[in-house]
This record gives sequence, C-alpha cells and structure tokens, in this order.
Amino acid sequence: MRLRELAFGAAAAAAVRAAARLGVADALTGSSATVDDLAAAVRTEPAPLRRLLRALSCYGVFAENADGAFVHTDMSRLLRDDDPQSLRYIALWCTEPWTWDVWPRLDEAVRSGSSVFREVFGKEFFDHLHEDAAESAQVFNRAMTTSSMQSALDVAALLDLTGVATVVDIGGGQGHVLASLLEKHPEVHGTLLDLPGVVARADSRLRDGGSLSDRIRIVAGDCRQDIPVDADLYIVKNILEWDDESTRKTLRNVIAVARPGARVVIIENLVDDSPSMRFTTAMDLLLLLNVGGAKHTRQSLVDRITEAGLAVGEIQPVNAYLHAFECTVPV
Repeated sequence: MRLRELAFGAAAAAAVRAAARLGVADALTGSSATVDDLAAAVRTEPAPLRRLLRALSCYGVFAENADGAFVHTDMSRLLRDDDPQSLRYIALWCTEPWTWDVWPRLDEAVRSGSSVFREVFGKEFFDHLHEDAAESAQVFNRAMTTSSMQSALDVAALLDLTGVATVVDIGGGQGHVLASLLEKHPEVHGTLLDLPGVVARADSRLRDGGSLSDRIRIVAGDCRQDIPVDADLYIVKNILEWDDESTRKTLRNVIAVARPGARVVIIENLVDDSPSMRFTTAMDLLLLLNVGGAKHTRQSLVDRITEAGLAVGEIQPVNAYLHAFECTVPV
C-alpha cells in the first residue's frame, strides 16, 4: 500500500500546489470553515474543493471535523502568506510547470549522470527561467528569498563570532545571512559577494540608506573566478552543489585570499545523516535534472574541503536540513 501511495506522490504534490495557488490556507481565518464558505472565498466549486481538502487532510494538511467543516493544522498554516515560517512559495517552486516535464526523465538523467533540461526545453535551466518562464522566475526568487531569510536566523543563532571583526558571505545572494549576523553583532563589519545581477537586489538593510549600510561592502563578482576580500570569517552557504570543478575553484580561491588561521564556515544540505533526508534527497535529484548538480554526503563534502587544503573541525546541525562545517585555513 505504501508503494501505491508513493507511485501516486504526484497527486499529493499537485494538491499542495493547488491549495497554495488558490489561497485556501489564507481563506481559512477562523477556528473552522465550511467548504461552501471556503469555496466562495477562493472562487471555486464546493464539491471539487472538498475533494481537494479531503486528499490533503490524509497528509495532515488541514483536518476535517465531524460536522464536515475544515480546520487548520500545523502544516496547513505554513501555506499562509502571513505565517513567519511560510512555505507557500517553496511549495509552488517545487511544483512549477517545468518540474512536471523533467521528473519523468529521471531515468535518463541517472543513466547519463547529467541534466536533461536542455533536451526538454532547448535551453539551460536559468536561461529558460529568465527568458521564457517569467512567472516561474518570480516564484523561484520568492522561494529562495523565503528560504534564505528563514535559515539566516538559524545561522546567526549558531555561529559564535567572538574575536571576529570582519565577515564575508561568498555567493551570499541577497545577503540575508550577513544581515542577520550584523544585526546580532553590532561590532562586526561585512562584505557581500555575488554576481552583479544578484547583489543588485540585495537586502534593503544592506543597500545605501539601509540600517546596516555603514558596516557593509557589496562586491559584484564570481567566486569561481576570484574572491577579492580579506576577512576573519568566510561563509560559504549552499553554493558547493555545482560540478566538482566549480567547487574546487571556489574553495581554492578562498584559500588563496584568506590569511593563515582564518575561519571558513561551509553550510550545506546533506543527503545522509540528516533529519530531513526525504527533502534533501529529493532536492538532490531535482538538481541532477535541472542543472546537473548534486547535494553532498557528509564524507563527500569533507573530501572536497580537505582536498582544497582546508582543515575541517566541528560539524554542527544548523537546523533539520542544513549542517555547518567549521574549517580553518592552515597556518
């Protein structure tokens, strides 16, 4: 029976997507609501909406009372836009139209060990996203922003910055991790390094006039080419999932610029030894399909780090799906 349920897993993903797109969780504002009231609020027919909610309740997303009304659960609240831990845009991102075209080609990707995206769409993943799929690109940006902001608080809570005066976030996206660290440590100065089009959308706290702008430097660049920043602490988060050569170049560039004894904290999802393996292994397969990348095991990441010349110290969980590898540049 479990295998039958797994084979129909697309139905569960589609149901989550439908609820997110319809805004059902936002419409359920009171302690409970009838299907008729919810249908009126989200502009659907009542009968098929009940079928959708019944399917979702099997997975703990919403629950049905004895009187036939529906109520929130911990998971359904995460589909609300106003929930601090909202996963609405992440749920939409994982079920965007392009995903339904590449998942059935997973056997081909496993055979070849490379992405199938160009074969399906005629373009590389990000080219298609930004040139042909504007809505998907917007969903992607919202999902990445949501994920980054949520994990940034966890990173800031974990890292001890005693003795650190300067920190650089390499490939740091819009700078949410860096902003959280600077807010927690008012004596620290930071640098955000990422591609020009990325840092142009940096967190408003970091830009001119922002609350942290006097302690921040924004540098546009490619960490695989050069890292022109000297700092006490280098953070490398969720960017070592490209091909191995890109990973090697990034880590070697860190060692080339960092002074002996500098700290390097590498933060990644792991596909083993993680409470969230169903999530991280699914993301690993999606990476294979869309860009040919891969998530790491604990050992594969340690191997890459040590091969580059860094010394690996303590490995700590950041949250259920991220681990932090404390490293130093050898003296």
